[in-house]
Amino acid sequence: MPPVFSHGDLRLYLLNLLAEAPRHGYDIMQSLAERTGGTYTPSAGTIYPRLSKLEEEGLVTKTSDGRKTVYEITDAGRAEVRDRAHDIAGIEAGLADTVRLIADEVRTSVREAMKSLRADLAAAANESPRASAATPPPAQEDARARAREELHRAEAAIADFRGRVRAELRSHVARGGDLPAAVVDALQAGLEAAASSLSESLRR
Repeated sequence: MPPVFSHGDLRLYLLNLLAEAPRHGYDIMQSLAERTGGTYTPSAGTIYPRLSKLEEEGLVTKTSDGRKTVYEITDAGRAEVRDRAHDIAGIEAGLADTVRLIADEVRTSVREAMKSLRADLAAAANESPRASAATPPPAQEDARARAREELHRAEAAIADFRGRVRAELRSHVARGGDLPAAVVDALQAGLEAAASSLSESLRR
């Protein structure tokens, strides 16, 4: 899997995070996870060596706060962030285009998966009443068995959809793409709307 950040980008991103506020190592890792929608969480082995290097360069300092070590940007670090503001903006602009494409693909995948699921469940629901009204109890049991089979198929479709979307999101972030909270919020809203639509279809 290719790195999430290109060479030198993570170093600059860490400085940019520390320019916002002092942070301890775990906070930095959590901030990176949040800003990538939870699809990328760097390891301590990725973050701490870079923080140590920044400290050696005089760009950050560290102090102890109980059990935690807090890192804070220096004036020299702030100067680099200011001088490279254009680079930071360029990285974020390049990632934003990819995020929009991912969001569109996710919405399309949600619509297609839910459309297929509604059709399968509606077909199963329509078969059961006819079978129970026109056939003896053993046939009713067959209808229930078919409904259970359709339920398993529906669950498999949901699991497949989840796996495909998750893999695509992880691949996007691994390629260096950003994933703002707004995109994740839109995905959650789309899923909730699809679930509501499914419930309405089953009640008909």
